[in-house]
Amino acid sequence: MRVIAGTARGTKLKAPKGMQVRPTADRVKEALFSILGPRIPGVCFIDLYAGSGAIGIEALSRGADYCVFVENKRTNIALISENIAKTGFSSKARLICADAAKTIATLASENVKADLLFMDPPYDFTDIVTLVESVLKQGIVADSGLIIAEHAFSNRQWAERFNSTRQKKYGDTCLTFIPCRDNISVAHEELRQEP
Repeated sequence: MRVIAGTARGTKLKAPKGMQVRPTADRVKEALFSILGPRIPGVCFIDLYAGSGAIGIEALSRGADYCVFVENKRTNIALISENIAKTGFSSKARLICADAAKTIATLASENVKADLLFMDPPYDFTDIVTLVESVLKQGIVADSGLIIAEHAFSNRQWAERFNSTRQKKYGDTCLTFIPCRDNISVAHEELRQEP
């Protein structure tokens, strides 16, 4: 596993051992950053379910100003820290070892406003809708920002809940792009319906 492009291009990254973490395939990563393209330089990026940190590191290598890496396994956090140090991005990174849902609330309380948020929950995770709605409700991504979810292609119908989504298929992997601006009303609708 390597950094594909940018200032850290070619740097080898360590991946967690075992089957619990499924690193994003290089061709999916390349496609993702090809789509995001000129949006990357200067952004604040959140890598939710960071695993090895490869996506956030790729964003930093391509010119992102800052990245928040969120991962709930301490062993993976240590690995991400090692990968970040190896690529020279320690001053541009924040590592949080906590549950994704709790971290969304924490970042909201700190008034964090990212430009791009990438989430790659386990493929057997079935409640991506709640996670995306939480990001929208808590406002941790700017109105002009984008939420990107990587998930199994067989689990793609959830995206129908949101407006103006775009989906790209790569084998059994799917990337779903959710523009925040078009979905703020969706989050507010949910808030109004809560007892």
